[in-house]
Amino acid sequence: MTKHEPIDPTDGIEQGKRLIRVDTDRGISLSQRLAESLQRLTWRTPLHKLRLRGRFPLKLLAAPDDPVIGDPKTGELLLRGVISFRGEKIAIRELDFRTLQGSPGLIEYLHSFAWLRDLSTAATRQQAAPVAEAIMSRWLSAHAEKVEGLAWRADLWGKRILYWTAHAPLILSSRDLVYRSAVLNTLARGARHLDRAADKAPDGIGKVAAWSGLIAAGLLIPGGEPRRAYAEAGLTRALNTVFTEDGGIACRSPSTLVEAIALLSLLRAAYEARREEPLPAIEPVLARAIPALLGVTHGDGGLASWQGGLPLDQLRIAAVVEASQVRARPLRQARDWGYQRLAGGGTVVTVDAAPPPASRLAKGGCASTLAFEMSDGPHRLIVSCGGARHEGAYLPSALAQALRATAAHSTLIVNDANSTAILADGSLGRGVAEVAIDRQELEGGSRIEASHDGYVRRFGLLHRRQLALSVDGRQLTGEDMLLPSGRRKATPGFAIRFHLAPEVEVTLTADNLGALLRVDGGPLWQFRCKGAALTVEESLWVDASGRPRETQQLVVSGESPAGGASVAWLLKRAG
Repeated sequence: MTKHEPIDPTDGIEQGKRLIRVDTDRGISLSQRLAESLQRLTWRTPLHKLRLRGRFPLKLLAAPDDPVIGDPKTGELLLRGVISFRGEKIAIRELDFRTLQGSPGLIEYLHSFAWLRDLSTAATRQQAAPVAEAIMSRWLSAHAEKVEGLAWRADLWGKRILYWTAHAPLILSSRDLVYRSAVLNTLARGARHLDRAADKAPDGIGKVAAWSGLIAAGLLIPGGEPRRAYAEAGLTRALNTVFTEDGGIACRSPSTLVEAIALLSLLRAAYEARREEPLPAIEPVLARAIPALLGVTHGDGGLASWQGGLPLDQLRIAAVVEASQVRARPLRQARDWGYQRLAGGGTVVTVDAAPPPASRLAKGGCASTLAFEMSDGPHRLIVSCGGARHEGAYLPSALAQALRATAAHSTLIVNDANSTAILADGSLGRGVAEVAIDRQELEGGSRIEASHDGYVRRFGLLHRRQLALSVDGRQLTGEDMLLPSGRRKATPGFAIRFHLAPEVEVTLTADNLGALLRVDGGPLWQFRCKGAALTVEESLWVDASGRPRETQQLVVSGESPAGGASVAWLLKRAG
């Protein structure tokens, strides 16, 4: 028997909400880019080198326990001498940090030393230490004395300090006193670098990482009390801007929220290692973040693929939730973060009901307003393509960029134009500036009506979407409307796309107004539409490892006459 997801009165369902994109069209300004470049140039100056000098510690005051479990498969490959990251592989014996090449994700994975978590999960200290020291020696040789480039970026130094201290037994087990001194001296120099650079870290999670690492240095390197106080003030400021009031994250990416929760959990472990009370701002943030994260999970316990993220699996999400020490129900309405959750029976529907993220935080951000995803128990039915933030061996850069488009999401698109422009430099331009939402919880189920203005400027049309999920989860009814708004400029075509999960097999009905959706080993669903033509097209879905998988999509297409257009559709569980 399927259990209904309990309704929590603290969810605070709010009606008549309007969400506005404050910084409409502006990304990082030219002056900001110049300031960043100048700051990096100062790293090479004699003055900055003098600031990095000082006493280095003979030992750490404590070594925190990393509360987050890593990937054992990746760790096992490390034990066999292979670094693996989403399809990219490098033999450790061939690793040279001076000429390191690969995707941005691989490079940051190596420079941050996040791989230490995977290694420690798969091996004992005795097994893992030689591998960790071999990679560490290569990094020290290339970057310990050369203060420049990505290796010394503030957010990466913040993560590096957190991982080095948490996994100190793996990198400081050697009896080679010269090697040990080099590690500890570089750690101290990195902390002094962050004293000046943390406040200039990239906006968003970059600042959280930088300040968190600096606090860890203050806690775990002798004589760090003044540094700790300075860094705690910085992290408090960052948390107030990076996290929304309802626990989401400003860039609106659920997979980035997972990373942020893991960072704060690791920082809290540093406090616990010293038997100190954590910064007061940390616990309330985690208490809000976990319900927000669970609010964008499916029936299989994994993430929805919003804002270019990956559908991280249930084990990964459970590990991060466990590390946070927070127990909570999924948040049904994240008003500021912008996601709505409908749940009935075993069915879960999540909706992107907000404008795209601010342009300065929009790396990998998507034009996905009013798209939805849907699952029935452990089976995903309707999805977003996802993966736009995770280019790599499986996902070329051009394809990753294409997956940011409105057409890569399960929503309506007008004239093949994105609801929010995606500019050549990767930033987000004009489009959705305002989203209006009305949500009702009734005896028969949950209902959302939302609209966005992304097509008003170009086509004089407002997109309004209505979704209603029955209380038993066996029926989702929808209606997509294009309503005249402002000056009408064309008679465009439109398409409503329903991207299907790879396990879903689709068969059109004889009248081409419906389809049967069969899930291998799962339920049968019926789709019907009225007001436009239905076809089936190819699609793809990026899985949790960043690998594109072939799938299909239902496409309901037509034209919008002078008075607008309306298409009603239905998803109904059979049997």
